[in-house]
Amino acid sequence: MDKVAGQKRAVQLLYPSIEPFDQRILSVGDGHHIYVEQCGKPDGVPVVVLHGGPGGGCSPSMRRYFDPAVYRVILFDQRGCGRSRPHAEVAHNTTWHLVSDIEKIREALGIERWMVFGGSWGATLALIYAQAHVSSVRHLILRGVFLGEKSELDWFYGGGAGRFWPEAWARFADLIPEQEQDDLIAAYGA
Repeated sequence: MDKVAGQKRAVQLLYPSIEPFDQRILSVGDGHHIYVEQCGKPDGVPVVVLHGGPGGGCSPSMRRYFDPAVYRVILFDQRGCGRSRPHAEVAHNTTWHLVSDIEKIREALGIERWMVFGGSWGATLALIYAQAHVSSVRHLILRGVFLGEKSELDWFYGGGAGRFWPEAWARFADLIPEQEQDDLIAAYGA
């Protein structure tokens, strides 16, 4: 239910659903193979969309952020996430590996410069990528910035997210034995 009568849901403001014109698996080294897709206008303004975390991957709704008549939208599942393999792998899966993967995607697709769009963890990754590859970035678009600071992690994994989405939080926390729920990051990392 909307909080304000007549308020539109965010999904109502997105562009219509579209299907990818290209889907591929890109080998990025260290035994990792990442899922990459492109949709929109093949010769349009390129924009790479960086998903948040932890571990989810890109979703069909993320294809709808940009006008498909104007933009060539590139989405991918980061190492260990979504359709990338090996699934949930943390070995050889650091921020710097991900930055390198983004650059490998750009090069594999023959893109000189692109827009970089990220939300949550994707915003952090976008900032780091843009600093490392300044000449590859046309524009930087960030939403829901998450910098991975201890205070943010403590709030989110300490139950702060549960205040907004209690049912989803319960499903997340209840997968961990009750005696380990005081440190969900460590419990999920084990």
